[in-house]
Amino acid sequence: MSIKVLLIEDEKNLADMIAFFLDEEGYITERVHHPREALHLFSQFQPDIVVTDLMLPEIDGNELVDAFRQHSTVPVLMISASTMLNDRLRALHNGADDFLCKPFSLKELDARIKALLRRSIITYQDKSVKENQPSEVTGHINVNEYRRTLFVDSVEIDVTHIEFEIMKELYRNPGKVFTRNELMDRIKGSERAYLDRTIDVHISSLRKKIEPDPKNPRYIKTVWGTGYKYMV
Repeated sequence: MSIKVLLIEDEKNLADMIAFFLDEEGYITERVHHPREALHLFSQFQPDIVVTDLMLPEIDGNELVDAFRQHSTVPVLMISASTMLNDRLRALHNGADDFLCKPFSLKELDARIKALLRRSIITYQDKSVKENQPSEVTGHINVNEYRRTLFVDSVEIDVTHIEFEIMKELYRNPGKVFTRNELMDRIKGSERAYLDRTIDVHISSLRKKIEPDPKNPRYIKTVWGTGYKYMV
């Protein structure tokens, strides 16, 4: 099964180099140099993952991700020459799933893509699972891992790839206290590259989407000095 990558990079030489590498690695790559082209192509191409630069003409990467997030939870890898922590946190908070600073190794880019897709791609074996597999329901939260959907009070919630992975791990283990490192290990495996605070950013965003009162969370509880747990 070939993976479709939508590459958005206005630096043509870099875009050509990345696209050539990804094609050689077996990906199907569509590259565009302007974000408006990406918005037009997105629904037609239906990528499995988006790799986008942060600094783009007219529409920056954060605005572009926000537009994608209106109707898709496709994994997004942000790339940028910026090494500022605030830029990375803002991108993650706005819906990006990972952030890679330029210059970077193409092998690392490939590893990041594989890490993001590891749990989101439906493999050939997965096709044997019935699509109408019933969901597990606990209280007002409904998580269906096969469809990768999250509902609160029967209303579908739009979450990012990483937010879904965090919610899935917590939901599978109600009452279990996860440290930040444990959550990162479960989500990223041996290729994890996040700082501890990154988990906090994703938890904060997730709470805003699922909690009746994010400042006094009912479902995702903070265990001070340790991490987080999901309460039924």
